[in-house]
Amino acid sequence: MTDTRHMSLLVRDTRTARRNRAETRFRIYGLAAIAIGLTMLVILLVTIVGRGSGAFQQTYLSVPVTLIEAKLDKNGNRDPADLKKVTTFGYGPLLRSAFEQMVDDGTIRTDLPAKKIAGIVSDGAEAQVRDAVLADPSLIGQTVTFEFLASGRVDGYLKGRVSRESIANDKNISAEQLDIVDQLRTAGLLEKRFNLAFITGADASDARPEAAGMGVSMVGSLFMMLVVLVLALPIGVAASIYLEEFAPKNWITDIIEVNISNLAAVPSIVFGILGLAVFINYMHLPNSAPLVGGLVLTLMTLPTIIISTRASLKSVPPSIRDAALGVGASKMQSVFHHVLPLAAPGILTGTIIGLAQALGETAPLLLIGMVGFIASNGPDSLGEGLLSPNSAMPAQIYEWAKRADPAFYERAWGGIIILLVFLITMNAVAVLLRRRFERRW
Repeated sequence: MTDTRHMSLLVRDTRTARRNRAETRFRIYGLAAIAIGLTMLVILLVTIVGRGSGAFQQTYLSVPVTLIEAKLDKNGNRDPADLKKVTTFGYGPLLRSAFEQMVDDGTIRTDLPAKKIAGIVSDGAEAQVRDAVLADPSLIGQTVTFEFLASGRVDGYLKGRVSRESIANDKNISAEQLDIVDQLRTAGLLEKRFNLAFITGADASDARPEAAGMGVSMVGSLFMMLVVLVLALPIGVAASIYLEEFAPKNWITDIIEVNISNLAAVPSIVFGILGLAVFINYMHLPNSAPLVGGLVLTLMTLPTIIISTRASLKSVPPSIRDAALGVGASKMQSVFHHVLPLAAPGILTGTIIGLAQALGETAPLLLIGMVGFIASNGPDSLGEGLLSPNSAMPAQIYEWAKRADPAFYERAWGGIIILLVFLITMNAVAVLLRRRFERRW
């Protein structure tokens, strides 16, 4: 037994030294854990930005195209009905003639036929020229310089994703076409620049990965979040107020509280199966509609909002309630005039975090079919936006990631960047609102 009669507080004994060493080790473990976590986060962000930043740049090719009147408007009356009769196939020869002219004037030196040369631009080039003519028939008979999207392989070549070695067995591009690309780049007709269409555009077919964009799926996510906000916020807050302030404390409310906590931990795919069975198979709501997606995400978000709202209501000191009741206020007046305004910052924070969680969900959306190919420019009205087929950002990213073309894979990473920007913004708003309106007791 250690003799402590002659020990001094100013002298560190063996037990104190051992305890200090244990505390030092614990601090080192904590710092190491933080360093590992930050390192993983940096690696994740660098990987996402490195692989997805290319989606925000696209290669464009400037080509002067002569819009021959004899091919586009044989009657010469500029009648829109006659102009529409010329399909995109009718504009193909004009595009090939433009490349032949570039060979004749020495801009391009190659033995490839014009059809092969035209393969370096996107398959949507003919449709782009046709749309321009239909929008402005006065262009017919002129030579107009168009900015065409380069094909996905050409864009990958300029970004370093495609090399001459990797195209040895590629039927979509050849070494001779890459020689033409080098010549056009030297001439200043081929360049990379910011790709706004990736943010504002719609999805594209497998043959045109260079034209795919996130815009329409962003609109689909917006309509779903509107449904979630309109339904989940009032229902979740009302349920929380009743359970916390008015419901009797008995075994029924205990069961309800346990079930709410359990629902918050249920995998999201279960809610997708529930939405498929109830909203689509039983209620016969349209497939792939943002309304159905919003209803499913509302069910998934409600437990989160209820739990966070109840925690905010509990954080309000009981003295606030007692003071309100003491001056003659009713129970409802004390809750809605005093408790609820003080709990509002926490309620807003929980709601925004719940919306951010719902925004990034993929599994329930896949089950209700929100993975369709939507090539339109978006809905024209609120009703169409809620009921017409659409996709959502996480579902669109999933679709691109499983396609074979590397250009779609790059766009999947770019879509992740856009989704992360939305999530970070929503969480930052939640933090700012909480700090702005929170009262410390």
